[in-house]
Amino acid sequence: MGKTVYLGMIADIMHPGLINIINEATHYGDVIIGLFTDKAIATHKRLPYLTYEQRKKVVENIKGVSLIVPQDEWSYTHNLRTLKPDYIIHGDDWKTGPEQELREEVFKVMEELGGKVIEIPYTQGINSSGLIEDMKAIGTTPEVRLKSLRRLIQAKPIVRILEAHDGLCGLIIENLEVKNKLKTEVFDGMWSSSLTDSTSKGKPDIEAVDLTTRLQDLNNILECTTKPIIFDGDTGGKIEHFVFTVRTLERHGISAVIIEDKVGLKKNSLFGTDAIQTQDTIEGFCAKIHAGKAAQVTNDFMIIARIESLIAGKTVEDALERAYAYVNAGADGIMIHSKNKSGEDIKEFCLHFRKLHPSVPIVVVPTTYNTIYEKELCEWGVNIVIYANHMLRAAYPAMRKVATLILENERAAEANEYCMPIKEILELIPGTK
Repeated sequence: MGKTVYLGMIADIMHPGLINIINEATHYGDVIIGLFTDKAIATHKRLPYLTYEQRKKVVENIKGVSLIVPQDEWSYTHNLRTLKPDYIIHGDDWKTGPEQELREEVFKVMEELGGKVIEIPYTQGINSSGLIEDMKAIGTTPEVRLKSLRRLIQAKPIVRILEAHDGLCGLIIENLEVKNKLKTEVFDGMWSSSLTDSTSKGKPDIEAVDLTTRLQDLNNILECTTKPIIFDGDTGGKIEHFVFTVRTLERHGISAVIIEDKVGLKKNSLFGTDAIQTQDTIEGFCAKIHAGKAAQVTNDFMIIARIESLIAGKTVEDALERAYAYVNAGADGIMIHSKNKSGEDIKEFCLHFRKLHPSVPIVVVPTTYNTIYEKELCEWGVNIVIYANHMLRAAYPAMRKVATLILENERAAEANEYCMPIKEILELIPGTK
């Protein structure tokens, strides 16, 4: 190989602008594509629609590409220092905006290596972000959505899930982004909570809302979003019924169901020992997990076992015994629950569980121990954090405030500052314009 040119690429959507930059690169030497992995992308942008292997298959068949190497970090530094290319080529759109720091880093490394940075004009009329928005508007398929949770777990240090009880919540979770230097913080998916589903209907959280009714609301979310959904399956019901629940959720493209190891009339876990919490036997719950796993059609759907030992006042050792048994029965992940505000019992559980099972996903719901940062949860070994009821809890006081102001003032003017303009509401909904 003579002169080499390095080109970093995500290649989720191939368009003329990317072909132009590859063609330009061939004028300087053999083109090495640094193909960003899911891991490199997921902490800075939305997870690509195509997997790394799918994107690699596309790029390796493009004329002019000599070699493809994985780029496992958002920074180019490691690959540049390893490969020592003569040139790196990039569109000039990184001169402004969030990638300025990345550009400065590249110039510094290439100067050290004695190489050169080539910047070419951004291809007019081509906007990758716009193309992605167009794809989001089209929607997704149940199969693609179903598989995305496992990909996220593999790609991200921690997967962030927020409760959604209607389509409007789903749209917020789908579209909200917070820029943090080179990173873009997002919610990775949605939690379909039985608590908020019941409460939003004015019903108690005792499994009074059946699966058919919950699926009607879930369909409203599915129609306007593309991100993965984790379904709160409560106890899972009778084994014979749970089998049908699994098949129904999987067919709809739901990524996972979480079921708790309790029996009898459901009592919300946040009551803890203030309410009688009756756990299933280990053998009984293992049988339910096993039946659910046998019923699913794909390998992508996940059944996650929720352990209520700490809620019921039992020990971490009891929770661990159950966790090991549930994994052996086929559970794809473990959710450990607690109402302890310190989070110390959760930490103890996670650290012990990780010694025996380094790769089985751990899910937590830090409703009571909400002072713990995600970074710390990640250090304990947590893979998924669910913010399980915050959208509903935020909506109720806001609506009550507005209703109170209208009653107090006998008009709506005083409530305006607490209300979103109707024009913005209409623009929020796809297809309104």
